[in-house]
Amino acid sequence: MVAKVSTVAFQGIEAVPVDVQVQISSGIVAFTIVGLPDKAVAESRERVRSALTAAGLSLPAKRITVNLAPADLPKEGSHYDLPIALGLLAAMGVLPGDILNRYCVLGELSLDGTVTSVAGTLPAAMAANAAGLGLICPQTGGGEAAWAAQDLDILAAGNLVQIVNHIKGTQVLTRPEARMAEDPGDLPDLVDVKGQELAKRAIEVAAAGGHHMLMVGPPGAGKSMLASRLPSILPPMDAGEMLDVSMIASVAGELSGGRLSRRRPFRAPHHSASQAALVGGGLRARPGEMALAHNGVLFLDELPEFQGRVLESLRQPMESGQTVIARANHHVTYPARFQLVAAMNPCRCGMAGEPGFACRRGPRCASDYQAKLSGPLLDRLDIQIELPALKATDLTLPAPSETSADVAARVARARQTQHMRYRQADAQNVRTNAQADGKLLDRFARPDEAGLSLLRDAADALNLSARGYHRILRVARTIADLDDAEQMTRIHVGEALSYRQRPFGIQSAA
Repeated sequence: MVAKVSTVAFQGIEAVPVDVQVQISSGIVAFTIVGLPDKAVAESRERVRSALTAAGLSLPAKRITVNLAPADLPKEGSHYDLPIALGLLAAMGVLPGDILNRYCVLGELSLDGTVTSVAGTLPAAMAANAAGLGLICPQTGGGEAAWAAQDLDILAAGNLVQIVNHIKGTQVLTRPEARMAEDPGDLPDLVDVKGQELAKRAIEVAAAGGHHMLMVGPPGAGKSMLASRLPSILPPMDAGEMLDVSMIASVAGELSGGRLSRRRPFRAPHHSASQAALVGGGLRARPGEMALAHNGVLFLDELPEFQGRVLESLRQPMESGQTVIARANHHVTYPARFQLVAAMNPCRCGMAGEPGFACRRGPRCASDYQAKLSGPLLDRLDIQIELPALKATDLTLPAPSETSADVAARVARARQTQHMRYRQADAQNVRTNAQADGKLLDRFARPDEAGLSLLRDAADALNLSARGYHRILRVARTIADLDDAEQMTRIHVGEALSYRQRPFGIQSAA
């Protein structure tokens, strides 16, 4: 007799069905797991054996073979413990196999039989619901699994004995409730920023349209301070965006307590981060910072200090909205539609261009430092602004009267306008102006005659590429949306052009 239990293997955020087939037969006493298991899966034998012993059961002195099908798909992770254990119980006649066939199972077992949390519970629940199955998972993952569907049958157990008792009818496990993370409401506020009015306006435009942004200025100008306040003016995610972000966080094991949040991600990796840390990769092809910033913000402080290969790896995801991790026998794709916000000094000493300052290395200090950024990367940054140094007298000025809540209201209104516009145009995957393609720009972002004339002249003077031309149109469309204007005018185009000029005459590598 062969007992079968359904589980999943993860390829990105996709949960691929896997059958756990357990056979107990006569022969030399052995416990073998086949089907391309990694080290964590192979070690399941000892965890399962100890968990069954803790539950008062022992394995028969026979030959036990566990096959993870399909056999050519690599199996990685510790979530195969629980399906193997339940498959063994079914093969031993302790549990009825027909009931287990109604569920998809995942969970790691401790030596005392406790079912501990594993990564990927939410994608597994979504896959189980699509296949018409229920889900057996750790108790700590029940909250996130409940988001998959309201009618999904979920058994979220704390230990192996609870599952056995529930299936036998001697104990009833209640269905877990979908959990939301509490919003602490302690985000840094724009009211703390004194001066830098141009930069605050640029941050508002970037937030309203989802535009990539570069801030250049000397140390202490407020670049990091402004970037840290960007989340306070971004609108909360809707249900679809929240599920997409949460599935990535679930695979990465970053859902605290199985609670989902509507707050947009804000990822700020250190400049020593490797290419794999940013793009994703490693032994299990985990999502990187770009994927974890999906539908949110990826903030790169001290941009030129990042490795050149790391910076160039940003270019393709910024256009396609996804990262692809290639392997010899398969590839993994993660959604990565993030908003890049970067900050940098104009030179290594940080004071190039400041009045009264003379660098000991001369102009070469700035040119060498800025040349670490390639032209194609800079061309993808919609907004590029200069932040001048603040004086001590600026800090004595009264605090600004406009708070993040005031700015957030305008941003939310502009984003709602964009969402409705592109939904009516049947562009379901487009939510912001930054995501609009050339066809949508021709339809919705055509300026009036005066604005078009200014744009033509500026394109010749600034030697704009086709990509740069379209990005100016996207920013101008966002500025018009903030003004509740249907028609883009010369004023909107002019402001968009002011955000496109390279600060400090920044030079880039070819």
